[in-house]
Amino acid sequence: MNFKNYIISFVIILCYYSQLNAQSYVLIEQDDLPAKIIEKAANIIPTERQLRWQELEVTGFFHFGINTFTDREWGDGKEDPSLFNPEALDAVQWVKAAKDGGIKQVIITAKHHDGFCLWPSKYTKHSVASSPWKQGKGDIVREVANACRKLGVGFGIYLSPWDRHESTYGTVAYNDFFVNQLTELLTQYGVVDEVWFDGANGEGPNGKKQVYDFERWYALIRKLQPRAVIAVMGPDVRWVGTETGYGRETEWSVVPADNLDQSAVSDNSQQDLAFKPSGDMRGDDLGGREKIYKAKGLVWYPAETDVSIRPGWFYHTKEDDQVKTPEKLLDIYFNSVGKNGVLLLNIPPDKRGRIHESDVQYLREWKKNIDNIFETNLLEKAEISAANVTGLPRLVDNNKETYWTPTDTDSETELLFTLDEAITFNVLSVQEFIKKGQRIEQFVLEYKEGDSWKEVARGTTVGYKRLLKFDTVRADNIRLRITSSRLNPMISHIGLYKQ
Repeated sequence: MNFKNYIISFVIILCYYSQLNAQSYVLIEQDDLPAKIIEKAANIIPTERQLRWQELEVTGFFHFGINTFTDREWGDGKEDPSLFNPEALDAVQWVKAAKDGGIKQVIITAKHHDGFCLWPSKYTKHSVASSPWKQGKGDIVREVANACRKLGVGFGIYLSPWDRHESTYGTVAYNDFFVNQLTELLTQYGVVDEVWFDGANGEGPNGKKQVYDFERWYALIRKLQPRAVIAVMGPDVRWVGTETGYGRETEWSVVPADNLDQSAVSDNSQQDLAFKPSGDMRGDDLGGREKIYKAKGLVWYPAETDVSIRPGWFYHTKEDDQVKTPEKLLDIYFNSVGKNGVLLLNIPPDKRGRIHESDVQYLREWKKNIDNIFETNLLEKAEISAANVTGLPRLVDNNKETYWTPTDTDSETELLFTLDEAITFNVLSVQEFIKKGQRIEQFVLEYKEGDSWKEVARGTTVGYKRLLKFDTVRADNIRLRITSSRLNPMISHIGLYKQ
């Protein structure tokens, strides 16, 4: 997996926001005062496809291909297809291992940088059709797609823009070649839930780097698979900036964008708006007030946080004793999903064509640990009070379609939880109702000791979900103070738990 050229490509491409509704982006006018900009930012919401993707929380990647058999991370396109022969391949086992780990959607590397295709493409012989696997009659993309349908897991594809085997790479003709292959993948395997591009871009046989026609690709995806989220070199989802699985402390889904072209917008349509991100999308705070005050536009553009369960992205036998433990994966979960991101966890099948036993075991234990922590919300039986009391039970009703907000537009609020008996806790979960936007900028959790309040933990952004771990506390009076918000906060869930 390569992000070496991410920033270069990111500046070049235009985020193609077709079929956006009017609230998923906004233009900043020259005479907009700061208060107006804050109001606009507070009311930007995700598209339906972005919301569906965010609610998945954890997605998976299957890095599998010719590299699995050459023991490499990057192939050069010169590999002999006869090396590819996963004699015990079982895509159902892959998807079940992912599902048992809490993963709700998976992505298959249909083609990596080496150009070897895991489906029998009509446009190249460098594919499974030239391999001994199933006498050249197999189709791994189909097997994964079928396994996803069988087990009720979302299905996605990764098609590497960089192709080190294809002779037309580095020329205008390559974009036609790429569109042909992308069309095959979007029309032969049923519903595709996600299309994933990276920014890998090396020199072609002519010594030139390819100029990718991203806009054309986006339009094709929207036409053939309108449900699909396009990540991370795409208009729906951005890369968080590292491959560690750890997100940033302050993660805004609403970020600055420069409006480049409105020429395709008719009076009755919001389609074909072209935006590009403003500045370095890997900074510590992408959407804070100082950032958005200077923006030409704002757009909902959430972060994906990726990592592999092993040191490498493809399977290597030498890494069998370096699989991330359930404890490590749990920490990653808190720092990805728990920081307003979606975790993309790579699980590479081995040469047999199976997920290794240690990976399967650790995934199950990881999911069990998460379930054990969040099984019971210790605030469910609390008496909840606030200055504005309407709808307070919605905070603990475990219903993602309900939320609580102050009855006025106050950007600060205080929620008090009183229990008949003291509870012991060390985990806080807070969720905003992002169907109405992301607003919370700062919050503090406190408990009462005698006549004074003691701080337990504090945070900045919340978004879809914020998780905080802290030293164990025992108390019967607890409060959450929202100390800064863009307009009135809209909170879907608050929970305290014991790990």
